[in-house]
Amino acid sequence: MLVENVMTPKEELIMVPPMATVREALEQMKEHKVHSVIVDKIKPDSAYGLLTFKNILQSIIAEDGDIDLLHVYDIASTPAITVSSKLNVKYAAKMMVQSSIKRILVVDNNELHGILTMTDLVEILMDSVG
Repeated sequence: MLVENVMTPKEELIMVPPMATVREALEQMKEHKVHSVIVDKIKPDSAYGLLTFKNILQSIIAEDGDIDLLHVYDIASTPAITVSSKLNVKYAAKMMVQSSIKRILVVDNNELHGILTMTDLVEILMDSVG
C-alpha cells in the first residue's frame, strides 16, 4: 500500500502563511480542532513547515515567547520531514517510529499533497482486524 492511499489529502489540511503570528495559527487550530498546521513556503523553491502544539509549548511557555510577536515560521519545524506519495507505507511507518515523529508531510516535486499521521497508520491496522 502506498502513502497516497492512506494520507490525509492537502484539501483537508489547514495551511497558514509563514508570517502569520502564533496567535493566528492557534486560532486556526482551535477553529478546525487540529493539533498541527502546515506552514506555507516563503518562495516556490522553499520548504514547507509544520507547526505543532509541541513547537508552541517550547517557544511560548518554556521560553516565554509572545504569541502576538512570534511568527509561525520562526518556531515551526522547517523544513518539515517529508515522504513521497509513492512510498510504501511500511517505510514511512518505520521512519516515523524510529524517529519518534507523529506527522510527516507528503511532498512530491516540492509540492504538498497531504500529510501522513500515526492515526492514519493505526487506522490501517484497525481495518485489517475486522
